[in-house]
Amino acid sequence: MTMTSPRATPPAALPTKALRRAARNDGRSNGGRAGFWTYGLLLAFVAGSVFPFYWQFLVASRDSSMLTDKVPPLLPGGNFFANAQRVFDSVPFWKSLGNSLIVAGTVTFSTVLFSTLAGFAFAKLRFKGRNGLFLFVVATLAVPTQLGIIPLYMAMAEFGWTGQLHAVIVPNLVTAIGVFWMRQYTIEAVPYELIEAARVDGCSMLRTFWHVCVPAVRPAAAFLGMFTFMTSWNDFLWPLVVLNADNPTVQLALERLQSGYYVDYSLVLAGTTLATIPVLIVFVLLGRQIVAGIMQGAVKG
Repeated sequence: MTMTSPRATPPAALPTKALRRAARNDGRSNGGRAGFWTYGLLLAFVAGSVFPFYWQFLVASRDSSMLTDKVPPLLPGGNFFANAQRVFDSVPFWKSLGNSLIVAGTVTFSTVLFSTLAGFAFAKLRFKGRNGLFLFVVATLAVPTQLGIIPLYMAMAEFGWTGQLHAVIVPNLVTAIGVFWMRQYTIEAVPYELIEAARVDGCSMLRTFWHVCVPAVRPAAAFLGMFTFMTSWNDFLWPLVVLNADNPTVQLALERLQSGYYVDYSLVLAGTTLATIPVLIVFVLLGRQIVAGIMQGAVKG
């Protein structure tokens, strides 16, 4: 005589209250209500970010009388190109754009290059005094920029660089915040095993830096380049001190547009719109590099 044991019921066939509640909550979280609020908040943030640029272009495409209207128009007018032509007639705007592109481009390239080199050295190379030297670099961040303007101007005058773009470019060839940023990113992004493998294969330290470090830190370098370009492009104080009216940057040209007794805001914002275009182009190009680098790291991981 054989005894039959009761058939065991699989756990999946006996859903508990907790499982049913979790399933309902999961379905509710993936429903339309959560998606609606998520996309609504995203659209609100995007609209809030884009609106200042739209208002800038709106005023630039009309005349200043629209600012006194009780109900300002919401659609652009047809005076933007006329206002842009007035900008070029009022100040040497083409020259100022070229000067800013030269200054910002050179400073961005040198800052990214030297900061990446220094960050790699501080993060992965062992040499005497490394920690003390890095501490000194970080300590310079605590010194206000305004304290160095007078001695820096005296040095530029001694070199005969006042009024020239050298005086704006050379003091900004590398920044402490760039070195700190690249050093912190290199510590996590470049393992020692890759460096040792490259050295075993016969690579010099420079080739190891170029073929191992640079591809790994590309997102951080792109972010540093975008941040440096925007900072250099928007710099006003030091170019105002060391440059003259015949060789301005774009920020000095915009300041001259509003230096009169009566400020024509359509003229000023037309110049501001023109000055914003290069920054947007750089943001789009380097932003794509940042996203591509992040996605490449995610796929490899």
